[in-house]
Amino acid sequence: MPQPDHVSALPLGDAAGLDDDLKAVYAKCVEKLGFVPNVLQAYSLRPRKLRNFMAMYDELMLAPSGLSKLEREMVAVVVSSANRCYYCLVAHGQAVRKLSGDAELGEMMAMNYRVAKLDRRQRAILDFAWKLTVVPHDVGEADRARLGEAGLSPEDIFDLADTVAFFNLSNRMAYALDMMPNREYHRLDR
Repeated sequence: MPQPDHVSALPLGDAAGLDDDLKAVYAKCVEKLGFVPNVLQAYSLRPRKLRNFMAMYDELMLAPSGLSKLEREMVAVVVSSANRCYYCLVAHGQAVRKLSGDAELGEMMAMNYRVAKLDRRQRAILDFAWKLTVVPHDVGEADRARLGEAGLSPEDIFDLADTVAFFNLSNRMAYALDMMPNREYHRLDR
């Protein structure tokens, strides 16, 4: 049974009426991916917020960091697993498959990251991401110390917390708007 056909439960912004900078982003997405991610289309209802969303996403996921791109995508999937966010599990699960070259890793991250053969650093990162998502009030100095012992610098810990927080926000937006992932994600990098 296929997923619902809509992008979002709310109307989308008029792609033709977007400012040139946003049209250029859409064109770049089509060039690189073959489609415009539905999250961008959903955010097009509020173009200023779309720009803010893209800026934050780019800073967290693409800017230089002590966390690798794969680690950041793994965090996105683990947070989304804890929140059961269909959109992000599908979209970021595909990114984990692509970056790792491992079709099974994205599935393990989505269903139960604990079954994956992870190194000490990755395990510490994902344990922290899960805990900060599920029981944020229980996070304390011992958790930050474990991250430090696993090799994360204070800047890495900041970046990790920032990434976890962003995907918790993003998951809630996906739920609130009933966002559906692009069907193309399901087939990529398998």
